[in-house]
Amino acid sequence: MLNRLRIHHVSFRHAFDGLLHVLKAHPNFRFHILATICAILLGVFFRISTFEWLILVFTINTVLVAEMINTSIESIVDLITLEHRQDAKIAKDVSAGMVLVSAILAIIVALLIFLSKIVGSLY
Repeated sequence: MLNRLRIHHVSFRHAFDGLLHVLKAHPNFRFHILATICAILLGVFFRISTFEWLILVFTINTVLVAEMINTSIESIVDLITLEHRQDAKIAKDVSAGMVLVSAILAIIVALLIFLSKIVGSLY
């Protein structure tokens, strides 16, 4: 039992190390965290519904996870080769595209949630 707790403790420590790495070393992730904070503050300000919170949290999670997967893929590709190779470029470009798609859709979700609140508060 104690050994299992130690293994979980080590796993959590490695997970937090990965999170700290992406926070420290990747400005795009920090930008997404800033956008997350803004979205949460807007949600509190506009008192969005529980359903809207669920959508917002899921959307935030999707963007942050996509950014972390992108970082992982880029690191793995760099580990495999530092020379310019078309297949390495494709892997990096596609993973960056994944983040872009999730970020664009997150903006659309935010607009759908918050524009209705802004327009509603004007009347």
